[in-house]
Amino acid sequence: MDMENLHVAIIMDGNGHWAEDRGWPRSRGHRAGAGAVRRVVEASPRLGITTLTLYAFSADNWRRPAAEVATLMALFRNFLRAEVGACRREGVRLSVIGRRDRLSPALVRTIEQAEAATAAGRVLNLRLAVDYSSRDAITAAAALHQGAVPSREAFRTLLAHAQHGDPGTPDVDLLVRTGREQRLSDFLLWECAYAELLFSSVLWPDFTGEDLGAAVEAFHRRNRRFGSVPEACAAGPERETAAR
Repeated sequence: MDMENLHVAIIMDGNGHWAEDRGWPRSRGHRAGAGAVRRVVEASPRLGITTLTLYAFSADNWRRPAAEVATLMALFRNFLRAEVGACRREGVRLSVIGRRDRLSPALVRTIEQAEAATAAGRVLNLRLAVDYSSRDAITAAAALHQGAVPSREAFRTLLAHAQHGDPGTPDVDLLVRTGREQRLSDFLLWECAYAELLFSSVLWPDFTGEDLGAAVEAFHRRNRRFGSVPEACAAGPERETAAR
């Protein structure tokens, strides 16, 4: 495992609670959450993070009130338009995984423009999961396959095609969930097969680069065995043994 080439995924939870704790509308919490996104993106390169995947909107979030969904979509589009210049300057490649057929044409155009404008970024691969469901992605990938059972690498490619992803994206090393919940919420289930999990009580709008640094530090203290014994763990999951 390359300690300076980490893939960190974050379930950005707590915007609504943050606003409600202050007697404010939930929309204000979502707007405050955009500041936390900027902070973790800025902090990631110096922490050895080269891929950062943020859970922005799940497939199940469509069941929220229409006004809240509209606010989230508007914030997402505004974020992309506002940040694309900074991403280009800082070498951040921005991409969006998940379904796009349920997004507005204007938002899809904004996504495509942001992806094209930042495609040359090599410092950080910033992936935003929007209208995303891991189970739906896995099901869609299985539907693309024909013939014998595919290898893991072949299925990884199918999964990437099913969610507008890049088959070269490494598996998640560290999954962080902020807020007051401790569950995966249908996020990157395949990619998190051997991820270290960290649940933070900090609500997302309050999450800082220092909080991210503490999470990465805790990750480095863990013994990752990938199903093997300590002496063999350095090779990673591709050499896992039957010892569990």
